[in-house]
Amino acid sequence: MSDTTEQPELQEPSLDEQIAAYQREFRDLDPQVEQIVSALGRLNRRMNVAYGRQVATLGISNAEWEVLKTLVLSGTPYRLGPGELAKRLGLTPAAMTHRIDRMAGEGLVTRDRDENNRVRVIVELTDEGRTKWLEAMRMATTFEEDLLQDLSGDERGALGEILIRLLRRVEHEQPDAGGRLTDLG
Repeated sequence: MSDTTEQPELQEPSLDEQIAAYQREFRDLDPQVEQIVSALGRLNRRMNVAYGRQVATLGISNAEWEVLKTLVLSGTPYRLGPGELAKRLGLTPAAMTHRIDRMAGEGLVTRDRDENNRVRVIVELTDEGRTKWLEAMRMATTFEEDLLQDLSGDERGALGEILIRLLRRVEHEQPDAGGRLTDLG
């Protein structure tokens, strides 16, 4: 006999509930710090889900979007070796190869031998890949503007500066944690 009863959807506790539970179990917790860190974590997760839904409408995944962005960030002619791509994305070479295989099959990138060094492989953004990147950027810009609509220009500037300071602290303390964030000014 199979059980066809539906399981109730699990709800994530509110930030206040989460902090109260943590304080109950760990009395040395600074609730202000926990509120900031937990809110940043939740915001990051929810933004990744939102971006994933957007790029899915274009027929690509978040993982493919990351490769497209990395190639665009490399500058024209939008090409890198698979090892450099893997390093910038914090991936293993095997994971990068799998991703490139899939993307080449979808026409988003090409993979060819370097004509100056036949041992070296070059991954290059195609016109289709650039078109997908541009459309994803349009969608992301709309989402991001909506996300920040309640903040004034001064608040946006202050928030940006604060977040960059936090990011630099993490990068300084955990230089191997980001894999690709050394390009921030």
